[in-house]
Amino acid sequence: MDALTDKQIRRSMVNCSRGEADRMTIPFDVTGLDWDTLDFLGWTDPKAPLRAYIVAWHDGEPVGIGLRVADSQGTRRLAGLCGLCRSTRTGMVKLFTARRATKASQEWNSLGMYMCADLACSKYARLEKATGDFMPDGTLGADERAAGLRVRVGRFLGEVLSAS
Repeated sequence: MDALTDKQIRRSMVNCSRGEADRMTIPFDVTGLDWDTLDFLGWTDPKAPLRAYIVAWHDGEPVGIGLRVADSQGTRRLAGLCGLCRSTRTGMVKLFTARRATKASQEWNSLGMYMCADLACSKYARLEKATGDFMPDGTLGADERAAGLRVRVGRFLGEVLSAS
């Protein structure tokens, strides 16, 4: 992933207002990130734990989306499959929802996906073998899993940007 500045991240947000983008907390120094190992940038807002964000390159430009985290108690005990990195994790996969970035979002039109609660899918896709409760598909290499992750992130961003 190409490096981004704090300002580029805030301006890339497509499904939230400028005020929401200005108020979001970016809990890391963007200059200190290892951008070469990131397929997308994802984090949960430390000041608003039910808000999360994903930023990725989509059609040659950075696109960011704001997400809501479902606050469900049942997922703490169950194993779940992340829709992005395809890792199976016990109690660490949550439902994230995103408003569409079009007029349809004003009609409460949103979509959701189960994702790793910490949004560290780039790390999990690159695991060479399963460790702990992570179970990436053993038939694919780390590079192939990372490529699949980028495709699925792009697809999700495309759906958030689409009108239907």
